[in-house]
Amino acid sequence: MPPRTRAAEPTWFRAKPAPVVLVSGPEGVLGQRAIERITQARPDAAITRLDAGAYTRGALLAAASPSLFDEAGIVIVAGAEAMNDEFLSDALSYVTSPDPDVVVVIRHGGGVRGKKLLDTMRKGGVPEYTCPAIKKDSELADFVAGEFERAKRPVGAQVVRALVDAVGGDIAELAAAAQQLMRDVEGSISPETVTRYYGSRVNATAFEVADAAVAGDVAKALTLLRHALATGTDPVPLNAALAAKLRVLAKVGAARGRRLDPTKDLGIAPWQADRARRELRKWTADTLAEAIEAVAQADAEIKGAARAPEFSLERAVRVVAQLAQ
Repeated sequence: MPPRTRAAEPTWFRAKPAPVVLVSGPEGVLGQRAIERITQARPDAAITRLDAGAYTRGALLAAASPSLFDEAGIVIVAGAEAMNDEFLSDALSYVTSPDPDVVVVIRHGGGVRGKKLLDTMRKGGVPEYTCPAIKKDSELADFVAGEFERAKRPVGAQVVRALVDAVGGDIAELAAAAQQLMRDVEGSISPETVTRYYGSRVNATAFEVADAAVAGDVAKALTLLRHALATGTDPVPLNAALAAKLRVLAKVGAARGRRLDPTKDLGIAPWQADRARRELRKWTADTLAEAIEAVAQADAEIKGAARAPEFSLERAVRVVAQLAQ
């Protein structure tokens, strides 16, 4: 396979504040990571979020103009690939003479809309951090290896391969899996560790259990769970799948209340967000919090706080499924 060109190399992990920053490319998770790096570099700055597609004239200048008593903040503009004419006009004016104390981040997911603005920023030397789509197997492996390297926990190629094989091609899930391993495992991470946590693709039963539980199907969830345990599936990945499912529900639910876009602002895959919205019809904030607490308790018990990990897991699955009813 020919090497990727320099222009195609992702640079999101180098993102840092500047008066104007362009975060470009279709990969939502990487775009969110780039924006997080910028906001974390200025933890005390107030953040204003704008939608370029639903923009009203003057909003950018107002957001980027701190009052006499306010600190300079960060303005994050999402959806620039769908910008309206009002935003295009205001942004063209602003990027040529930005406030040096304010950080304006423009997130463009790709396409030709707003090309004049992109050309103006690039010709003007605005720093650009790229987030290309990650689809090929080799790119998935590069992403996983980079997750460990940036956390100063480098792993061998066999560990990377095992994790990609186990989790699949969703980079949000791969990132979460890598973070889970680094939190839970001290010292070196081996392929055997990956297998213990995530099994392999044939262990998709873990996600079937989680789906049934979140849907409120107690009988199906328990039947699948008992079959998985009887065939040797470790309780850890089963509980991890349930926890991951609930985390997505919590994020999508919170995004709805805060008027955020789960895909653009939180890096959740569109299909995951759509499914979570449907599943949230069975949930309230209180029942979801109770379910997360039950799964967290099971996680602690499975990892040594109790003597019967399988019983702890079954109890958590039952509680989650009953709460969904």
